[in-house]
Amino acid sequence: MKILLIDDNQDITTMLHKYLTIKGHDCTISNDGRNGLTLLESQKFDAILLDLAMPEFTGIDVIDSLCNSGKIKDKKIILFTASSVKDDEIKSLIKKGAHSCLKKPVKLDLLMKAIGG
Repeated sequence: MKILLIDDNQDITTMLHKYLTIKGHDCTISNDGRNGLTLLESQKFDAILLDLAMPEFTGIDVIDSLCNSGKIKDKKIILFTASSVKDDEIKSLIKKGAHSCLKKPVKLDLLMKAIGG
């Protein structure tokens, strides 16, 4: 699977990149929400792990931008957050087109189940 990791925490993206690569996946990393959005709009990914709490351009901004451009369809976006996002906000993001939500720290078996690998 081709997976995009969008998270401002480089320790997390480095660790997940190593883990997912060992599991046989092709992983691309973006440590910035705007750059992640550009990658999403220009390339095809089987799954996207999207952190919600990033400085300047959040995961919510990424979701809103994809909704506004009509490009959220066909994207398997798994929200990935340690922030205290309220359940109502998560439900709203899923209604907009996000696939599911995983809370950090995430168990790796739940991560693999969510991405379908």
